Amino acid sequence: MTTPTSPTARPRKESVPRQPSAWSLGLLRGGIELKQFFRRREQVVFTFAFPIVFLALFASIFSDDVEGAGITASQLYVAAMLASGIMSVSFQSLGISIAIERDEKVLRRLRGTPMPPSAFFLGKIWLVLVTAIAESVILLAVGTLLFDVDLPTTAGKWLTFAWIFLLGLTGCALLGIAVSSLPKSGKSATSVVILPFLLLQFISGVYIAIDTLPHWMLSVGALFPLKWMCQGFRGVFLPESAAVLEQAGAWEYGRIALVLGAWVVGGLVLCLLTFRWKGKQDG
Repeated sequence: MTTPTSPTARPRKESVPRQPSAWSLGLLRGGIELKQFFRRREQVVFTFAFPIVFLALFASIFSDDVEGAGITASQLYVAAMLASGIMSVSFQSLGISIAIERDEKVLRRLRGTPMPPSAFFLGKIWLVLVTAIAESVILLAVGTLLFDVDLPTTAGKWLTFAWIFLLGLTGCALLGIAVSSLPKSGKSATSVVILPFLLLQFISGVYIAIDTLPHWMLSVGALFPLKWMCQGFRGVFLPESAAVLEQAGAWEYGRIALVLGAWVVGGLVLCLLTFRWKGKQDG
């Protein structure tokens, strides 16, 4: 005998599995990017050794104190190598790697999956963030142990370091994503990306002291984030007396924040306008 169904009884709704958010997918994608990066041993060694080797070279070649500032060459160049290293792992690495992935149809296959596009870009940002932090920690450790680099001793200095690091890294990463659309193929990506990065290092005070550069070079370098990252990090790692070496005779933190923030916004706009999932030859 069957029991009659109660008129008030409602059928159970089947629970629908919750879809992962773009943020969680971005974290997972970032883990994949990091695994792929650390599996390429040559790339890992070059990435982390690049700023250390140049710091060692400049600290050895210019071993005397910087005249008029009361600082050592190693103290001066550690700031420049930090900024250059950040732009290397963001602008240069992303510009080249994404162009190669596009040429090899990797981006096209990813675009055909249910993964939202934002998760792909979040994965790239996680890759850049982790490698930049690791590179900076290693550089500062080597500079402190081998070249007598003095680290900041106040919380304010480290806070300044943090916001310059994050703004500069974000702006350079977005610029790298945007510039990845310029090369016609993956083979030409290295030349297209490395040449402007190399020029920027010379006119932004990375290799040559800022007070010895021609005025027109300083004006061109001031249009890009690398110069302002170098200046901001010098303000963090150098004493106030060293501000006389700057073009304006001051660290100009307000202007640094303004320029780097503008590059974050401008880089995002450039990404939205120029990024392509398919190569030019694919239509």
